[in-house]
Amino acid sequence: MLTRKQHELLMFIHERIKETGVSPSFDEMKEALDLASKSGIHRLITALEERGFLRRLAHRARALEVVRLPDQATTSAPAGGRRAFQPRVIEGSAPTPSQAPVASLLSNDVRELSILGKIAAGTPIEAIQHERDRMPVPESLLGTGDHFVLEVQGDSMIEAGIFDGDFVVIKRTDNANNGDIVVALVMQEEATLKRLRRKGGAIALEPANKAYETRIYGPDQVEVQGKLVGLIRRYQ
Repeated sequence: MLTRKQHELLMFIHERIKETGVSPSFDEMKEALDLASKSGIHRLITALEERGFLRRLAHRARALEVVRLPDQATTSAPAGGRRAFQPRVIEGSAPTPSQAPVASLLSNDVRELSILGKIAAGTPIEAIQHERDRMPVPESLLGTGDHFVLEVQGDSMIEAGIFDGDFVVIKRTDNANNGDIVVALVMQEEATLKRLRRKGGAIALEPANKAYETRIYGPDQVEVQGKLVGLIRRYQ
């Protein structure tokens, strides 16, 4: 089942390709859905890909292919030429983090975790804050030990499937293996979400976005505060 925004975007792409033979640009999609930034479009397209409704065609600009439409989807031919995208929807207020829908939350088998603030997936920001809210998380994402939730700010981990506005579930630990995605406290001042690499006496915090550089630190400059065990995405 698609969310309202996912359905709107899929039908907009479908109708635009049918009318012009070319998928719309990200700016056109952002404007049509009245979103504040293109990162929201990236998240919606990724969700539609994961659900088998869209396919990105490699090595072609603006290349999206509609693989299938949702059940009972209807489109109408434009009268007198191309018409503007005007979805018939009932607007509702966006959920607060504690009301956010959680994948696989099909029973009472959940645990409420603290949301401790924002974590940078970009330039490091201030260290982890105190609890600002709580979020129900399926036990299937968790295991033994202490866990908490952080809201992602930035785009440096998008190639690992972590987008601005996502919520990451972190297991509290000071140990991590090479290649783990961790919450790292840098110089006791700034927290960031990066992939950890150790080589000799150096620690590298590696982004998953070619626009960002890997940062190298000494062994006493980085403190692992937890490692990524799950991700929750909210669609509005």
